[in-house]
Amino acid sequence: MKILAPVDSSERSREALRFAAEMVRAFGGELHAVHITDVRGSHTEELLDKARAVLDEEGIEEDPEVVMNLTLHRPRASDRVGRDILRVAAEEECDHIVMGHYGDGRIGRAILGSAAETVVRAAEIPVTIIP
Repeated sequence: MKILAPVDSSERSREALRFAAEMVRAFGGELHAVHITDVRGSHTEELLDKARAVLDEEGIEEDPEVVMNLTLHRPRASDRVGRDILRVAAEEECDHIVMGHYGDGRIGRAILGSAAETVVRAAEIPVTIIP
């Protein structure tokens, strides 16, 4: 089993990463952690350090990958992130996606969209959302 775990700067994302690591330990396979961004800077490196710390705690010898997407600044960037997550899952031949979700409610989704919602609606593989 190959699990894709998209990561961002949220605690929910780190909880999802921990859950994905537990799945890998329980069922075997590998974990592919990825962060999708339009700008790689100190914030990105801080986020990756936190993700590496979770992976180390969980005994997973994997470094998170950064996927650059220069169109994320457009409106409803989360839809674009969701599509990129699905693209990475297909390219990496993943069997499952585990990701966190903020639960922003209707207004937040209407304004910002939701990467998790995009993934759940369009995925052709199982998706686990950690609320």
